[in-house]
Amino acid sequence: DPIWAAIRAEARLEAEKEPLLSSFLYASILAHPCFERSVGFVLANRLKNVTLLATQLLDVFDDVFTHEPQVQEAIRLDVQAVRSRDPSCRSYSSALLYLKGYHALQSYRVAHALWNRGQRVLALALQSRISEVFAVDIHPAARIGKAIMLDHGTGVVIGETCVIGDRVSLMQGVTLGGSGKEAGDRHPKIEEGVLIGAGATILGNIRIGRCSMVAAGSLVLKDVPPHSVAAGTPAKVVGTLEEPTPALTMKHGTTFGVFF
Repeated sequence: DPIWAAIRAEARLEAEKEPLLSSFLYASILAHPCFERSVGFVLANRLKNVTLLATQLLDVFDDVFTHEPQVQEAIRLDVQAVRSRDPSCRSYSSALLYLKGYHALQSYRVAHALWNRGQRVLALALQSRISEVFAVDIHPAARIGKAIMLDHGTGVVIGETCVIGDRVSLMQGVTLGGSGKEAGDRHPKIEEGVLIGAGATILGNIRIGRCSMVAAGSLVLKDVPPHSVAAGTPAKVVGTLEEPTPALTMKHGTTFGVFF
């Protein structure tokens, strides 16, 4: 497991450089036999309270991480996404230990697995706790792909019937919501490679096409074609992207000669 090997090497180096953190780094990383166990330990200790004990949460996380191969793959691809796309993240271990966007997303993945197993009361309880601790509210029924980055994470809201493809990047304050009180399939569908800027709001059962970009602060109420830029309130298509996959390059302002 090259990701886990890199994280352990980083933790050893950080413990040597900053002895004050050596116990924390040992308990969070070096004491564990695998990446799954370390992620579960970190999340359990972030989410614990007087009624949801860390030991109980760790059992829940261990069970999901042990029996859900797709989650095992996702937690690795997500940490790689953060490391490669966020210039302030200089190591895998810092994403694992400190970045609440990563923490919220992996906690959601556990809640989603519980939801699919029929443990919906526990899934909703975990969703509530994730929202309290990380200021990220993702319904456990939402379907989210792999290699996802929630940059900062604060204020992200993802509704029940939302579907997000692989390799998507969402900045802080993004809302993927419904457009009213209608039931059924009522939330956005975000295709692969999309970049959604800070504070953007996307409402209703609409589709944001593959490798497109939604500019910061936009209100999107209609479909966005693939490889396009949507901007404004309400948003309109204002250009075509030069970048083949904006979610990976994270260049928020570049189109064919248009800058925001």
